Amino acid sequence: MFNKTYHNINFLFNFISTFDINKIMKFLTQLFTLFCLCLFNLTCKEVTELPSNTKKAITTKSTENFQPTPLSQKVLYDKVLGLLVGSAIGDAMGAPTEMWQRQNIQTEYGFVEQLDDMTRAPSPEGTWQMNLPAGGTTDDTRWKGLLTDFILQEGSDFYQEGGSNPYHFAEFIVATYQEKIKALKAVDSFAPAPYEEALMKMSWMQEWAVVAKPFSEKDLEGYAYALNHFYGGEPTCAGMLYAPMIGLVHPNNPETAYQSAYRLGIFDLGYARDLTGLTAAMTAAALKENATPNDILNTLRDIDPNDFFKSRLVGRSAQRFYQDARYAVAEAKKMTSADIDLTKIKLPYQGKDTLYFAQMQQLFNALDAKNQDMAFHPGEIHQINLTALLFTDFDFEKSLAFVTNYGRDNDTVAAITGAILGALHGFDSLPKKSVEQVLSVNKSQLGIDLEKMAEQLTTFLIKQKQVEIKPTM
Repeated sequence: MFNKTYHNINFLFNFISTFDINKIMKFLTQLFTLFCLCLFNLTCKEVTELPSNTKKAITTKSTENFQPTPLSQKVLYDKVLGLLVGSAIGDAMGAPTEMWQRQNIQTEYGFVEQLDDMTRAPSPEGTWQMNLPAGGTTDDTRWKGLLTDFILQEGSDFYQEGGSNPYHFAEFIVATYQEKIKALKAVDSFAPAPYEEALMKMSWMQEWAVVAKPFSEKDLEGYAYALNHFYGGEPTCAGMLYAPMIGLVHPNNPETAYQSAYRLGIFDLGYARDLTGLTAAMTAAALKENATPNDILNTLRDIDPNDFFKSRLVGRSAQRFYQDARYAVAEAKKMTSADIDLTKIKLPYQGKDTLYFAQMQQLFNALDAKNQDMAFHPGEIHQINLTALLFTDFDFEKSLAFVTNYGRDNDTVAAITGAILGALHGFDSLPKKSVEQVLSVNKSQLGIDLEKMAEQLTTFLIKQKQVEIKPTM
């Protein structure tokens, strides 16, 4: 039997050797590949659709089981204007020292607790005028104006099935950029200043338009390529710049606000899109009448239509930022006067509550340990915002002082913090001097009329039946 088997094997080997072994291997490889493709086709017919959680986020009707929020028109306007002005105050507090190191802020301004004049040249993402007075703002406030225009243009389409239409938003961004190009081409001047101003305004939108254009054209490959080059391919707080405005048009409806903001987060990479949704949800929760801090914080746990908590191996990054903020604040608040080491306080605490400043210094150190490569990283923005809110118990002035003096991308964080707290506490509770400065400078020098925007958005919400107007008592 052994000899017979050996003879057969030897015969087979000799037979095969008469052929080109490379051709045989190529044929067998192709045959195996064909077999795998057939097997894959047979076994995967059931999973060709989107995962159920993804379908849910896209197809849920924003009007399903919707009950308009009961508010008096006075309270509604107070909260809408509070959001806009509160955000602008935060932006204006950080504008003079945006991206500065902490020691430089202290040298130039001491401990910042109010609006300051600035020595700052114009830039596309920054201020658009040289050395604006106290109350001047940056692109963080311009985005609120841009979103107001988009919301009013969309009208009832903003509340269509599945949430606001991201393709309309992309088209709006492209059209805005094209208007800036036309304005630049229309400049007719020997002096360079008009060209520089028009070019700066065009440059503000160029990164956004490059991403928006292929998206609006449903060019998937072009969009993916452009998105991964957006501001160098770094995860940014792009959607967080305008997320509070999406929360505003979904008052006391945080889940729908999340879904709507998530759909419009077309400039976000990775979990930045989740943070955009959560920022909108927090703002929407703050617009409830008699809203509490817990109403806002609960959105971080309860609102997760895309199941980020179930992300395999990773979980929800947003939750880690929240936990880090909670734990750091809890540890800082354990500090007593007996624990104070004045040599470790780098802030100008003289004449102030020493314990409060020692606790703040400890939190600044904890945040420093979590710093990202880029100060406009969405996770960093989110964590600083939450730390400020928790440490100050949602106090408007203390929160903005915390954020501004921490440094980094302080105007963006303060604009988000100010929007949430402005919506929570209302316009009438905001510091009067800061309110007057922001309203005046933005209207007279920057062409941003925050009061008019609030009136337009209040009327919009009533017309779209997002609120049920209660009679004024």
